[in-house]
Amino acid sequence: MRIQRIDHLVLTVTDLDRTVDFYTKGLGMRVETVDEGRRVLSFGGQRIHLHEAGREVDPKATRPTPGSGDLCLVTDSPLAEVREHLTGLGVTVELGPVRRTGAMGPMTSIYVRDPDDNLIEVASYRREPTAS
Repeated sequence: MRIQRIDHLVLTVTDLDRTVDFYTKGLGMRVETVDEGRRVLSFGGQRIHLHEAGREVDPKATRPTPGSGDLCLVTDSPLAEVREHLTGLGVTVELGPVRRTGAMGPMTSIYVRDPDDNLIEVASYRREPTAS
């Protein structure tokens, strides 16, 4: 057996509307409604399924907790534009741009937090300037 890719992951959140707003307006994802009204965020060929804390869908993680996520999302946009867009929406960039190593090699990243304080790394495999 060989695993090919991640299809989706699940984030447990405190406020579905606030989370959808952040990921759609801030990160350009699409929101979809599936399976009896569940909301999912779609981008590329992946999804983030959203579970509201206290109303998770079974089966679920043993301890679903808002704010426990740490995700790296890849963009093909210049990080300077991403940073400007996010700060224009009032999102604080905690770190970056900084050099990191991702699944495909060297990349440059910035770090922000979503409404539940999940750490969101936005990375680019382009050659980009980094903070010194």
